Amino acid sequence: MLEIRRIAAGENTAVQITQHGTTRRWTLQTSKARDAINHALFEHLPQVVLNDVLALVHTRWGVMDAFEHVLGRYSHHVRDDRVLRACLIAWGTNLGLYRMGESSDITTQTLVRASENYLRLETVRAANTRIINAMATLPLFRHYDIDGVIHSSSDGQKFEVERPTVKAQHSPKYFGRGKGVVAATLVANHVAVHAELISAHDHESQWVFDLLYNNPTDIQPSVHSTDTHGTNQVNFALLKVFGYTFAPRYANIQERVRTSLYGFEHPQSYGSDALFRPVRKLNTALIIEQWDELQRIFVSLARKTTTQSVLISKLSSAKRRNRVLQALWEYDHIYRSAYLLEFIDSPKLRQNVQRALNRGEQYHQLKRALTQANAGKLRYASDEEQELWNECSRLLINAILYYNMILLSEAVARREQRGDTTGAEQLKAVSPVAWTHVNFYGRYTFSEEPVAVPIDGFVETMARYSFRAEIPTSEETIAR
Repeated sequence: MLEIRRIAAGENTAVQITQHGTTRRWTLQTSKARDAINHALFEHLPQVVLNDVLALVHTRWGVMDAFEHVLGRYSHHVRDDRVLRACLIAWGTNLGLYRMGESSDITTQTLVRASENYLRLETVRAANTRIINAMATLPLFRHYDIDGVIHSSSDGQKFEVERPTVKAQHSPKYFGRGKGVVAATLVANHVAVHAELISAHDHESQWVFDLLYNNPTDIQPSVHSTDTHGTNQVNFALLKVFGYTFAPRYANIQERVRTSLYGFEHPQSYGSDALFRPVRKLNTALIIEQWDELQRIFVSLARKTTTQSVLISKLSSAKRRNRVLQALWEYDHIYRSAYLLEFIDSPKLRQNVQRALNRGEQYHQLKRALTQANAGKLRYASDEEQELWNECSRLLINAILYYNMILLSEAVARREQRGDTTGAEQLKAVSPVAWTHVNFYGRYTFSEEPVAVPIDGFVETMARYSFRAEIPTSEETIAR
């Protein structure tokens, strides 16, 4: 293959080859560049409270209209958005309705009643979809594309729980003697487009297809990355069939190549001195023989006739090997082997994968900062409540991201109108993941009308911000 010939010819300088006697070893240099969060630009803005941010998002896109009463059209109750915003903040920040009742001018009884009537998984997810689709329309959104495409990533974030639930499991590495859950989130162009709350004992790779295929928003990634925990025996094949390119980052790429590289020819045909030798020859005849059965699996996943995560779990970790399962694994070997060689050969691909994963880590940092109430332990007593918390926190984060993108988009437009193209490009490179200018906690007042956020003044501050020319942004560093 072309990648192997480039490495053999010494054209791939990232691959360092050392030889001791007859043994040759290789190492791969990878980029560690990261996008900066909480850019200094946002420190020049006055702080706003979450209540005002949610009010702004509703004013522009009617987000609160997604919250329908549990009785639907049979209800005569008039929705009170100020109470709903208080409920969303109480759930999303892990503060809780009772603590919010103590910290605000709305009684706990009012909050509980509104939460029971309006806050459900389907309504909060619908509100999230509205915000996400709004962000997709902003001119700045496509500037966050990686190499011209929407390159997403998914990863799990661990949260310790205060009370045991069905999904909460032991994990001494993360929770000590306690129990916890994992919030698996799909992040594309900094936006948290979909999420699932899973058990700490579930393998994250079982949910990669679920997150991508069940994403209800207008933001549809074409390339998807995970760390090693997101890989298994079938994800390369399944994502390829459904139109996605799977691009994971392996913790030990040398070991992965040694054990997971397959070829269309016998290993001996590649030469005894080959640096990359396949483990064995691919059984393409088996794939052809079982292709009709494999298509039935693909159709089952597409039609959602079975729980996708459960099916993928069985396909990727089954002990009994029938011919259909072996054929699916062989099919996966083709795309995994091609990707391993491309990953080694392409510095650009490695940088893109790292940038996508970094954005997922940025989301985790923002979520951790948002949910620090109760010492970071989830106070909710059931799986349903914990899932509602996960969606509400994602809603608050997406509202903050939308607010930041509005500021950046309008500041970019203002600089372009003034002919300052250099300043506009610098603003485009600023990550929208920032929260130093947003007050998460404090004394909440909802009885008064929310203060209108002075967008024009904030935009003007950002448009006049002077970047230090001697310190390039991390986006520029990656581009170089």
